[in-house]
Amino acid sequence: MTSGLNLPLFLLSVVVVSLSGVMMPGPVTAMVIARGHRDSRAGMWIGLGHGAIELPLMAAIYLGLVQLLTSGLVKASISFAGGAMMLYLGWQMFVSLNKTSVEEIRLPYNSVIAGLLTTTSNPYFFIWWATVGATLILNAQAFGMAGLIAMAISHWLCDIGWDWLLSWSVFKSRNLWNQKVRQAVFIGCGLLLAGFGVWFVYSALSFIIFSKIN
Repeated sequence: MTSGLNLPLFLLSVVVVSLSGVMMPGPVTAMVIARGHRDSRAGMWIGLGHGAIELPLMAAIYLGLVQLLTSGLVKASISFAGGAMMLYLGWQMFVSLNKTSVEEIRLPYNSVIAGLLTTTSNPYFFIWWATVGATLILNAQAFGMAGLIAMAISHWLCDIGWDWLLSWSVFKSRNLWNQKVRQAVFIGCGLLLAGFGVWFVYSALSFIIFSKIN
């Protein structure tokens, strides 16, 4: 599939494909916004937590374990467990609104842990890597191990770069937020996480029920 394509052009395609996924609003985006109001580098730390899950997953796909990610039972299990975690994370954001002042609005975990939790709790993250990501890895193999490493680094830099830019933008504009605006942002992020949680649990239960009927 990479015939006639040199490594720089391939890496450019990796960046374009990666950014199309990274910039799509989701649980990680909600967490970056929620934490960015206190720390301009929150996105970087969340990206590091995200990568701590992503890099071993890339290695597993490279070794041929992609079939495990496409198993219906595995996807249902990830959806149910991830949905429950998303509901918990959303609930934590709502709990933080009970603080008496805006400056006390905090979440009970650091940004690296936030990146780990929102990544492992998102079944569509694994589905993306089992499909689009697996294709990138397959193409990278044409350039040997150096190509695979370059692909992984390029993708990860897209993750960290976008999340860092987003948290920096939120942090720099924080002076324009009054207490109601900040609380509205937290409510919005909490609802987004809870909404993903409900959808993931519903998807898992639907799969289990449908499998039993058939």
